[in-house]
Amino acid sequence: MTDTQAPRDWHADHTAHLTLGQRAADRMRNIMGSWGFVGGFIAFMIVWAIINSSTTAWDPYPFILLNLFLSMLAGLQGAILLIAAKRQDAIAAALSQSDYDTNTTSKSEIEELLAINKRQMELIEELVARVPKV
Repeated sequence: MTDTQAPRDWHADHTAHLTLGQRAADRMRNIMGSWGFVGGFIAFMIVWAIINSSTTAWDPYPFILLNLFLSMLAGLQGAILLIAAKRQDAIAAALSQSDYDTNTTSKSEIEELLAINKRQMELIEELVARVPKV
């Protein structure tokens, strides 16, 4: 029978080799994909609209400066989410390869065990054939 390897922690291996940019993209993805971010963003826009609807507005209606910020944010979010998605694809590929390696190793070990079992059954049948019948 073959020696079995200790299981690898693919996520820990992958995480250990991340660049600073990849770590930042993951953190930002986790923040931007939360209800806290959505709620805070809506609150920020409401406060912006209330303050700029007053007489001391620095960005009067139709809030062109706010629109500029929202456009820049959308562009950055798209790039950050693509970076994070690319990383998730790499993790999925590593996990898939790990599953494949485990399955092929398991298959060969199971085939080996079945061969041993078959040989044991043959030996038992030989022994039964040699035992005198009562």
